[in-house]
Amino acid sequence: MSLEGQIRDQKSLRAVVGKTADWKELAKDCVAFANSVGGKLIIGIEDGADQPPEGQTIPAGLTDAIRKRIAELTVGVTALPEVLVSDTGAEFIELTIPRSTGVASTSDGRYFIRVGDESRPVTGDDVMRLASERSAVPWETQTTLRIGRSSVDVQKLDRLLADLRASDRVKPSVKEKTSDELLDHYLLADGDFLSNLGILCIGAQSARAKLGSAPVVQFIKYDETGQKVNKIVWDDHTLSPMELVSAVWHEVPDFRERYELPDGLFRQHVPAFDEVVVRELLVNALVHRPYTQRGDIFLNLHPDRLEITNPGQLPLGVTPQNVLHTTVRRNEHLARLFHDLKLMEREGSGFDRVYEVLLSQGRPAPIISEGADSVTVVVRRRILKPEVIDFIAKADETFQLTQRERIALGLLAQSDALTARELCATLELKSLDALQPWIKRIVDWGLVKTSGKTQATKYFVDPMLLQTLNFAGTTTTLKRIEPHRLAALIEEDVRRYPRSQISDIHARVGAEIPRTQIKRSIAELVRSGRLLSEGIRRGTRYSTP
Repeated sequence: MSLEGQIRDQKSLRAVVGKTADWKELAKDCVAFANSVGGKLIIGIEDGADQPPEGQTIPAGLTDAIRKRIAELTVGVTALPEVLVSDTGAEFIELTIPRSTGVASTSDGRYFIRVGDESRPVTGDDVMRLASERSAVPWETQTTLRIGRSSVDVQKLDRLLADLRASDRVKPSVKEKTSDELLDHYLLADGDFLSNLGILCIGAQSARAKLGSAPVVQFIKYDETGQKVNKIVWDDHTLSPMELVSAVWHEVPDFRERYELPDGLFRQHVPAFDEVVVRELLVNALVHRPYTQRGDIFLNLHPDRLEITNPGQLPLGVTPQNVLHTTVRRNEHLARLFHDLKLMEREGSGFDRVYEVLLSQGRPAPIISEGADSVTVVVRRRILKPEVIDFIAKADETFQLTQRERIALGLLAQSDALTARELCATLELKSLDALQPWIKRIVDWGLVKTSGKTQATKYFVDPMLLQTLNFAGTTTTLKRIEPHRLAALIEEDVRRYPRSQISDIHARVGAEIPRTQIKRSIAELVRSGRLLSEGIRRGTRYSTP
């Protein structure tokens, strides 16, 4: 079973049975799901568990009682409980809450919305936002323009269907559908007509222009004095959102600029703006903008930064402070299409990827700000610490870091030191316990040093380690390392430390790897000419050609 999240929550059976029943809490969660995209409440499975308690049975009449109480305690919520049986034979209730056609609330006038794995209250002006953003039928599925499903751009349709059938994210059973069935499956059409989503993605140019809110992208370049020196506009509605992503990246020449950084005897080329970062931010702007609101997407390029401004505010529940950990899909079906086309990660990991790439390149994290009717993301061009690039690359090669660890290590490598409290604030974490998955292993490996205790604990990267890349720590995952990976690690180590003896290589690459395995790998590298040896027996030293 899946974990709790945006469309799923788990509760103990005690939440609806006997004196411990908390019907108001259950009603709150039902309202939150109804005001989002719907979801399921699994009643009878404890938090953190994946199966109901052994031998658990559901009392007779409980599903009717749940349906009745939810109807009494909420407005605009449909509750559909069903008793299911787990693989172990224990019973539990799956309570399905469809998306409401209007704004749902509790019977005492409170509003909630689902954000990540929490049901958060909606108050004040946000109630009006909730009402205005929600229509009985989502914008994507509306067919108000009455454009026939035969009035498509044939080239766009053929390309889209070919890309979907070639994607490994699309189930084989979906790929087997006919062209018309695929249009229905992705809600690109409804009956005889194209939906707004269909017009946006595969419609003719004239139909896309009639939408009124089809995306327009403007690239504007400014010089040091703030004067416009170049402007490129995609405003003729000939391109679908998917095509816009590729067009913007390839048609802006400034995105091809690169830095040359010294790397020993060689030069390392680093892009002024990484393709992954630009594409992720543009995809995010196209997928999460409110299509009920007009407004252009602006890419403003200044000498020291790139600003991407999107019309509309962040979805309810998402703020600049929690964007790393919060997922709210404003356009559910467009997001699914982008995901299946491998243009984005559906579960909100786009900003995580942006953070990871920027920090691993020695650049600051992106700055996100929200205006009255727009959201702006600022990406800096300058590389603060060029040495961070090699540091993160070597650390990842040696220890196989997770994305969270790369982000945390990049933040610490760019700063003198951060306290636990400061690191939690930067990573938008709620508690010190939540920090451990980000920091524990890189501390254990010696990549990050600590001083102090609890919230005053300081985390920092040793400046000498940052300069020398001489990692003292090793990872237990190296005990079963593949031969080709071990050979690459040894070759890189010897390149950095020529005329090394086998004992030194062994200590640096991984002391827990059997010495015989190290010896076999070095012998093979010498035989293939990738390493050179001089001396005999214990005095043998190794270098690269």
